[in-house]
Parts: sequence; C-alpha cells; structure tokens
Amino acid sequence: MSSVAVLTQESFNEHRSGLLPEQSGAAVAGPSGKEEEDALPTYKDAFPPLPERAATPDGTQETANAWTKIRPLKSSIITQVFHVPLEERKYKDINQFGEGDQAKVCVDIMHKTGAHLELSLAKDQGLSIMVSGKLDAVMKARKEIVSRLQTQASATVAIPKEHHRFVIGKNGEKLQELELKTATKIQIPRPDDPSNQIKISGTKEGLEKAKHEILLISAEQDKRAVERVNIDKVYHPFITGAFNKMVSEMAQDTGARINVPPPSVNKTEIVITGEKEQVALAVAMIKKVYEEKKKNTTTIAVEVKKSQHKYVVGPKGNTLQEILDRTGVSVEIPPSDSSSETVILRGEPDRLGQALTEVYAKANSYTVSSVSAPSWLHRFIIGKKGQNLAKITQQMPKVHIEFTEGEDKITLEGPTKDVQMVQSQIEAIVIDLVSRMDYAEITVDPKFHRHLIGKGGVNINRIKEMHKVTVRIPPDNEKSNLIRIEGDPQGVQEAKKELLELASRMENERTKDLIIEQRFHRAIIGQKGEKIKEVRDKFPEVIINFPDPAHKSDIVQLRGPRNEVEKCSKFMQKMVAEMVENSFSVSVPIFKQFHRNIIGKGGSNIKKVPHPPHTFNSVGVCSNLTVIHFSWPPVSIYKCSGLLWLTCERCPCI
Repeated sequence: MSSVAVLTQESFNEHRSGLLPEQSGAAVAGPSGKEEEDALPTYKDAFPPLPERAATPDGTQETANAWTKIRPLKSSIITQVFHVPLEERKYKDINQFGEGDQAKVCVDIMHKTGAHLELSLAKDQGLSIMVSGKLDAVMKARKEIVSRLQTQASATVAIPKEHHRFVIGKNGEKLQELELKTATKIQIPRPDDPSNQIKISGTKEGLEKAKHEILLISAEQDKRAVERVNIDKVYHPFITGAFNKMVSEMAQDTGARINVPPPSVNKTEIVITGEKEQVALAVAMIKKVYEEKKKNTTTIAVEVKKSQHKYVVGPKGNTLQEILDRTGVSVEIPPSDSSSETVILRGEPDRLGQALTEVYAKANSYTVSSVSAPSWLHRFIIGKKGQNLAKITQQMPKVHIEFTEGEDKITLEGPTKDVQMVQSQIEAIVIDLVSRMDYAEITVDPKFHRHLIGKGGVNINRIKEMHKVTVRIPPDNEKSNLIRIEGDPQGVQEAKKELLELASRMENERTKDLIIEQRFHRAIIGQKGEKIKEVRDKFPEVIINFPDPAHKSDIVQLRGPRNEVEKCSKFMQKMVAEMVENSFSVSVPIFKQFHRNIIGKGGSNIKKVPHPPHTFNSVGVCSNLTVIHFSWPPVSIYKCSGLLWLTCERCPCI
C-alpha cells in the first residue's frame, strides 16, 4: 500500500546527497577476513586509466581500453524535487503536517499516477516534495501537485487568432504537452469566439513558463506567410496535375504547403502557406502554369448520354485522371444534379483528338440494359440463397444485376458484350419459368390468417407439400388481406381452392358458450368419454371444449359452422334438461334383513319399478338399520314411497 514519508530537514538533505547514515556506516565497516581482502579490486582495476586515442588508417583516432567496454546504464526511474513556497501552499497548518487533508491528497496522487511522493518542510516553511517514478508518472504527479497542493493564479496571453491552432496541435497533442510541461491549465477560445486571449491558470512559475512557450509558438508562426491566389476553376486540374502529381512536386520543390480546393467545392482560391520565400516561389510557379495554359489551351464540347457520364468519370474519378495523365486534357463533366449532357474537353489542340477518342471509348465501354420479368418471378430467378444468380455473376463478374421490388424488370449494367450475354441467359430463364409457373392471389380477412397457418404452421405446410407451391401470407404488421400462391399452374389452382374453402368455413364459423352446471359435466362426458364421443360423432364439424375441473367453471364452449353449432347446442341443452329432471334423490332407512326382499331374486322386485334407480348407496346408522340413498325420477319415487315406508315402520328404531 502507498504511504507518505515525512522527512526532517536533515534526512531530506541526506536523500538529496544520495547517501543515508546506515549506508555510510556500512561503507566504512567494509568486508573483513583474508578471503574478502583478496577479493578487493586493485587501484588499477577500480580506476582504469583514461582512454588514449589510437591512430586509424583514415587519420582519426579511436579509444581502445577498459573504458570502451563500459556500457552506460539508463534508469527508467527518475526523481524530481518540487518546492512550494509558504505563500503558495494550500495547506499551511504546520501542526497537521504529514496527516490531514494534505496527506490524503498525496496518497490520492500516488494512487492516480503511480509515482512515489515524499514530503519535507524547509526552514522557510516551504514544502519540498520529492517525486520518484517513470517520467510520464512524474510529470502527471507534478501537474496534480501544482493543482491540488499549491494555490492557483491566472494570467492571459494574447496572440493572433490564426496562431491558436498551432498551440492546440494535431488532435490537441501540443496543448496536452504544454500543460504537462508547465503544470498549468490552458484555455483557448473556441473557433467561433473572436477573442484572441488565451487564459492560463496554475502556479506563478508555471504561468511564466506557459506564457513563454505560447509566445515562442506564435513568434515561430510570424515568420510564416499565407498567400491566396484566385485561379479560374477550370484551370485547377492543370495546376494539380493527374493524381495531384504536379502540385505535390511544387510543394516538394518549394517547401510550401499548397491547398487546392477539390472539384466538388466551387471555390477558385488556392491557399499557399509556409516561409515567405517558399510561398513567393510557389505562387510564381502556380501563376506560370496558369498563364501558360490560359494562352495555349482550347475547348470542345460533345454530347454524351447522361447515363454514360459515370463511366467517363470512373470510380473515384480515376478515369478522368487517367485521361489527363495520358493526354494532358482536362475533361469537365456536368454535376449529377444537372440535366445537361454536354461534356467539355480543355487542352492543347493537338491533344484534344486523342482525349475525345478515349472519352467516347469509356462512355461506350459500359451499357445499361433491362430484361422484362414479372416481379413475382424475381426470387425464382435468383434461386435459393442466390444460387441461380451466383452461376451467372461468376461467369460475368463485371456485370451488375439489380432487382427492384414491385417492378417487372431486371436492370443490367456493365461492359457491353458481357451485358448482352447475361441478358440472353436471364431472358431464357424467364421464358422457362413463365411456361411452367403460375400464381394466384386470394383475399382473406387477416383475423383468419393464423387459423390458415395452423399451430406451428401445420395447415399451411401441408398445403405447400401437397400441391408443390409456395404460399405467402402477410405478417400481422402489414395489415394486408392478400395471400399469394405461386408454383405449378395445377398446384396453384388446387391450393387456391383449398384455402378459399378453409377461409369460407372460418367466415361461417361461430363460437358459442353454453352454461351447464359443472356437476353435470362428468355425466355428459361419460365413462372414458363414451357419451361425449356420441355427441361429437353426431356433430363432427363442431369442436366441444369442457373447462378444466380445477377452474370450477360452468362454461362449455362450442365452435364450428353456425348451423351445426346451433343444432349441437340444442341437443346438449336437452341432455342437461333430462339430467336435471332425473336427478331427484331421497334417503330411506331400511332394515338390512329386508334388502334382499326389496331387490328380489335376481332383481325381480326392483325391476318392477317403472324407472330403475340411478344410484344406490347405503350408510350404516345402527346394527339393524341402514340409510339407503336413491336417485330416481320423481314419478318413480312417489309410486315406491308407500312400499318403502311400510317396510320401515316395522323397525323399532324409528
């Protein structure tokens, strides 16, 4: 962990001399014993004689002794001592020296910069700080010390506004270097601020250093000159030369910096900067080229189709530069937003013919053509993952093929011969596809789309595989009701018919909720679903859904064609009504010994009851009596009640 060592004046002086008392004692004591004495170097070994220069064949002298074998050692760790006068100290409480806020700041600086700090007080109560570490860490620590342990002052320095950018440097590197070197904070006005005052904050010593450095930079720039020359825009290509060769040679020969505005910038001003003599020489060379070209050049204008202009220009303007390099003729192309088709050639008369030939050759070397193809066939022409198109482009890589969505054409662009070959190949593909493929479009309400697709796409995938077609159902965010079917003509028609039937069925479909008490659900379903199976067989187009018993819901949902749902609903309501009517129950106490008499041999007596009981459960009450629960239709219970009660009256428990 980093720590702050507090030194006395004496210990600090010893540090500065580079020798501590312990080290002095150790040096005086020295090694002891005969073996150690033998190990001691002789005077000559310890202090080799100064080098002598030996004569060499070329008359020079070189050293050749023990000193030449000694390699200088460079330490990566440096130590610097900074002094903060009493009047500039931020923390002046002597009683808290080595602790409190000052110590915390020092520890924070060590953590932040990686440098090691040691503090001591001088006799004048000034603060001496010894900083050790790598150069970069020491410089950063110094800046932190100045800003956090020393009171800050501020000053301003005025230099010409155009010199500010030299103080900042490329990507602000010069400014950062200045701030580290002087341990100050330098604020330079923004470009849109007319002020030429640069504000500096830091220590008094740092302010003076920073001002001096800034004034040096400005003085250096005062020696430089800036010249602006107005040259007609049409002559700029002759000054820059093909691929900027000429302007680069001028800059190299004169040492000046020449800035010619690019063709896209409509400015005539060429800016030259550098030493005054260099600028004057560059200006003279530029004006000489301008006057010569203005005197000797002539122009011709030719018409070239607007669509061919880009082939004359070439990628990144390279074709224009090539023509200028070979013929010395400048070719001027109208802006892309202009409807003009006039191309102007400017140069010496005996070179214009060659340049014109090259312009026409470039213009006609590429062509744009199109192939008529229904837009729905585009993806079949491209093929799965672009396989079909890849075969064509591999053979003719210079041809650009463009498919525009919604347009019944394919655009081809490239060398004329290559385009013609690609066009014939694509036309053959289109003819083949049109002869064996068809498409159809149907309109279906978007709310039924997910039912057409089915769970996990089961419905639509079945139709695709069965009829060998592709079906595009628009996603929900398109809010479109148009479904497109593409493929074999017969398959398209069959798939269309099936989809329309499904859609029609869904349009006539109805969902109805029946309210049936949950206690009847089990009876309606029957053992192993036998009874509900009979209902479903009777109404096969109706889907009947019972709620989960855990939900305790009375709603039974019916879904299917409207008429079938109504018929099924009435049928099930009739079933429930019969169950309600036949669900009357009564509990009768009967002696156990009379059970077999009531039932009769082989159930002969109980069979005489008009409606046999639905349930027959017994619950013991006493040793002789059992309570019997009967579920009978009301009419049967009324007819049998007399017989049952007469039997029960004989029981002494009642």
